[in-house]
Amino acid sequence: MKALRVLNNNVVLAREENGQEVILTGRAIGFSSRPGKRVDPALIERVFVPADGRDPDHLAEALALISQDVLQAVVSALGETGIEKPDSTRPTLAIALADHVAGALDRAARGITVDYPLRAEVQTLYATEYAQARVLLQAINKHIRPGLEASEATALALHLVNAGFVSGDLSFTYTMTGVIQQMLAVVRERYGLDVSHDSMSAARFITHVRYLFVRIQQHRQLKGQEVALGEGIRRHYPVATHTAQQLATVVELRLGERLTEDEVSYLALHIARMTMDADGTAA
Repeated sequence: MKALRVLNNNVVLAREENGQEVILTGRAIGFSSRPGKRVDPALIERVFVPADGRDPDHLAEALALISQDVLQAVVSALGETGIEKPDSTRPTLAIALADHVAGALDRAARGITVDYPLRAEVQTLYATEYAQARVLLQAINKHIRPGLEASEATALALHLVNAGFVSGDLSFTYTMTGVIQQMLAVVRERYGLDVSHDSMSAARFITHVRYLFVRIQQHRQLKGQEVALGEGIRRHYPVATHTAQQLATVVELRLGERLTEDEVSYLALHIARMTMDADGTAA
């Protein structure tokens, strides 16, 4: 691999023989590298390959601002917990988490505490990621001193949730969290039910909505794939369909994206399942 740009002593932007631009990290790798010259393989500790149209220069600059010790702690923890493979070349999650950890350590050193208002929502809406985040936090704390506070699991969980989206913009995850809460509130108000987040039907609904957001962001909503099924859902569950249309309005107002008929039908199906789970009947 030949160096394209030396960001600092530990980060180099390079190009492989196949033309792929990659980000190389390693202690003192930048010190001995020069643009246009071959990078010493012995100095390469990690190879990150930008994907999903991410700008290699931007990612390399972000990596250059992060302590090599913090980056290594996060990468090691991701591998130890099985969240990512030890030899993963994906840079986005590692960079986002390392940047957060570096910021948390800086705040702790200055005696600044952060209260995460979304803790309850994260624990209920993203139970899997929150559980992963708690384990990840323990793994990270094995590699850094002083360790992070337990409350940081909330922020780590949000980053794990965010890793499933194309943009990598954490603000989208915050918006999604608020919209899911609003959608559940509409269902509770419409049916007069206290829909438990612990119920299987509510869990399925939340999972479905999360994937709906992914499809919205990727401009790949369901359309024309299950026409007959959609008609059947609308016929058998007219009240749930009306509620689903209300939820579609919420999504359109919050995200500026109109849902297709198929997406509305699947929302109606999950709403019907939730109400059936709650009171034994479905509308």
